[in-house]
Amino acid sequence: MPEDTPDADLTTVIGSHLPYLRRYARALTGSQSSGDGYAAATLETILQDRSMFDSGRDPKVTLFWVFHTIWNSTGRPVEIEAEGLEERAQKHLARLTENTREALLLHTIEDFSYEQIAQIMEIESSEVEHLIGVARHEMEDGMSGRVLIIEDEAIIAMDLEAIVADMGHKITGVARTHRGAVELGQKEKPDLILADIQLADNSSGIDAVNELLENFGLLPVIFITAFPERLLTGDKPEPAFLISKPYREEQVRSAVSQAMFFASTETLKA
Repeated sequence: MPEDTPDADLTTVIGSHLPYLRRYARALTGSQSSGDGYAAATLETILQDRSMFDSGRDPKVTLFWVFHTIWNSTGRPVEIEAEGLEERAQKHLARLTENTREALLLHTIEDFSYEQIAQIMEIESSEVEHLIGVARHEMEDGMSGRVLIIEDEAIIAMDLEAIVADMGHKITGVARTHRGAVELGQKEKPDLILADIQLADNSSGIDAVNELLENFGLLPVIFITAFPERLLTGDKPEPAFLISKPYREEQVRSAVSQAMFFASTETLKA
């Protein structure tokens, strides 16, 4: 960022990238509250020293680099204390190779290149490539479960079903409407819900998910939307796991792997 850039311009630049920092932080920690806390700490650090953006690096890279400086200084905590799926997730996370999840999320969800991730994590590009490969192997080999897909577009639904099934998960059903999703969920309780926001009959995927969670309690949920920034404001309970449309296969695989680790996902309230 050039030294003569006004503070107002810096605020605008940071503001445009902030929703995606929230998305990353939430996926990394497994919850909205924890992820948003790290995002807030990142902003506070930048406000104390704006010269961080004078290095000539890409502003988004710099923003995520500041986040990682804080994340590393706190020991990369994932605060989960529970039984069942959450307990299994916590034990599995403890066995993962250090920095692998971070590298995988930065590349697959946030679309950073190996070179950019190297700058963010302060490692070599060759190590980034290695970490991502290790992450894919360790995470996709970790948990398998039952997945309910809520998606009204037939081609997208078939694609999601194929991706998730290839990862070793069982598809409990594919629903196109709120009512259909609730009926399928009641027939067989899923371990994970993958849901579009807007459904075929103009019903809400968010409403369908919340009704299912009222019956089952907390389950990991991934929402799919063409406008992720609208659901990443931090102003109200929002999803911890979010995929942007159009998506890539590796984004789905990464999000599903991450979400399966967390049963404490906070979901959007209508």
